[in-house]
Amino acid sequence: MTALEHCTDGPSENSRPLKICLLGYRSHPYCGGQGVYLYYLSKALVEAGHRVDVVSGQPYPELDSRVKLIEMPGLNLFDTESPTRALRPRHLLSWTDFFEWWSKLTGGFAEPYTFGRRVAKYLRRHGQRYDIVHDNQSLCYGLLDVEKNGLPIVATIHHPITRDRQLALDAAPDWRYRLLVRRWHSFLRMQIKVARRLRHIVTVSRQSERDIIEQFGVAPEQIELVYNGIDTEIFQPQPHIERRPLRIMTTASADQPLKGLRFLLHALAELREQHPHLELLVVGQLREGGATEQLLRQLQLQGAVRFVSGVSNREMAEYYASAAVVVCPSLYEGFGLPAGEAMACGVPVISSDGGALPEVVGDAGVVVPAGNSGALAHALAELLADEPRCTALGEKGRARIERHFSWRLAADRLVAYYRRILGEEPGSSRLRPARAAANPSGGGRDAEAA
Repeated sequence: MTALEHCTDGPSENSRPLKICLLGYRSHPYCGGQGVYLYYLSKALVEAGHRVDVVSGQPYPELDSRVKLIEMPGLNLFDTESPTRALRPRHLLSWTDFFEWWSKLTGGFAEPYTFGRRVAKYLRRHGQRYDIVHDNQSLCYGLLDVEKNGLPIVATIHHPITRDRQLALDAAPDWRYRLLVRRWHSFLRMQIKVARRLRHIVTVSRQSERDIIEQFGVAPEQIELVYNGIDTEIFQPQPHIERRPLRIMTTASADQPLKGLRFLLHALAELREQHPHLELLVVGQLREGGATEQLLRQLQLQGAVRFVSGVSNREMAEYYASAAVVVCPSLYEGFGLPAGEAMACGVPVISSDGGALPEVVGDAGVVVPAGNSGALAHALAELLADEPRCTALGEKGRARIERHFSWRLAADRLVAYYRRILGEEPGSSRLRPARAAANPSGGGRDAEAA
C-alpha cells in the first residue's frame, strides 16, 4: 500500500458526529499555509457532519459560516504600529501579556507560547464540550496541560521549523544577524519538548515525517500521515482567461531564504537574454531595501518582476490561469500548496526537489535540484518552447490532484484517526498504550518558566 493510498477509511454512516476543537495561534489565510489549512480542514469536517469550533489568536481566520470562531486575543504586536507603547497597566497583571510584549521587544516570537497559556485556561473551563482537540502547529506547553487533564490532543506539524532556522542561519550576513535568527526561533525549544511528549501527531508528507523524527526526536509510532487537500472547485482550469505565453509565476515571501526566490531570479536573468519580454509574477510582498530588492537591481530585473499580495483564492486561481508556467523553487516545503494549486488549475509546474514537493508533483511536473538556478533556467527554456508538453503536463497535473489530494479525503482520514484515538474504530490497537501521567514539570511549571 502506498503512502497516497494509506488510511482511506472514512467514518461509517452510523458513526456519531464528533465535537472537534481546532486550534490556531494565528490563522488568517493571507499569513501563510497554516491559515489555509485551518480554513479548509474545518470546512471539510463540518461538511462530513461534525461540529467544529476554531479557537484562534489574531489575525483571525476566515471560516465557513458553519464553523464557530472563538477568539483568543493576544496583544497582536506584529500588527501594532508601536509595540513599545502597546503595554497597558492592566497587562502588568498578566504574566502572559507581559511575556508576549517583552519577547517582541527583545527579538523573540512568543505567540505560540502565550496562545497556549490562554487556550489551556479556556479548555479547563470548556473542554467538556469537545471529544478531541486538534492543534495546528502551535506545539505549546498548554497542550500538555490539556492532555494531562484527560482531553485527547492531536497536533499537526506541517514541517519542523528547525529547517527554516537553519536556512536563515546559512543566509545570515554576519554574527549579529545570526544571533537575531536564534533569538527569534527560541520558541523551538518548547516545540521540540512538546512534540516529544504528545501522544498523537499528524503530518502532511513523508518528507515531513522523516524530518520530525530526525529533527525533533519524535518516535515514529507517534506520527500519522494525512496529506493536505487542494480546493479543486476554486483552483481549476479557466479557459476563459487568456494565458500569457511569456509569464512565469511563483509564490514567495520575498526575503525568506527558504522559498528560493533568488534562484528563480538568477534563472530569469539568464533567460531574458533570449526572451527579452519574459516576465515574472510573484505573489508575495517585496520588502523595501531588502535582499530581494537589491538582487533585482543587481540583475537589472526591476521592470520584469511584479509583486502582488493580499489576493483572494479566486484571484490566485486567475493568476495561475494567466501563467505559462508556475515555478516552485523552494529549498524546502513540508507539503507545497502552491504546486498543488497550480496543478489543479491545469498549469504546467516546475518544482525543486526541496522537501515534500516531489511527493505532490510526482510525474505530473518537472522536478529540478533545489538551489540550482542553471537547472531551473534549462527546464523553463524547454517548457516555454514546447506548448504540447505544457498542455499534457497541465492535464496530468489536474488529474493527479483530483485523484490524491482532496480535502474531503483528508477530512475522512483525520476522522478515522480521531475515532481510533477515541476507541470508536477498529485498528485502535495500533496506537501506543496510554502514557503514565505527564511529568509535572512538562506542563504548568515549564509553561511558567518559559
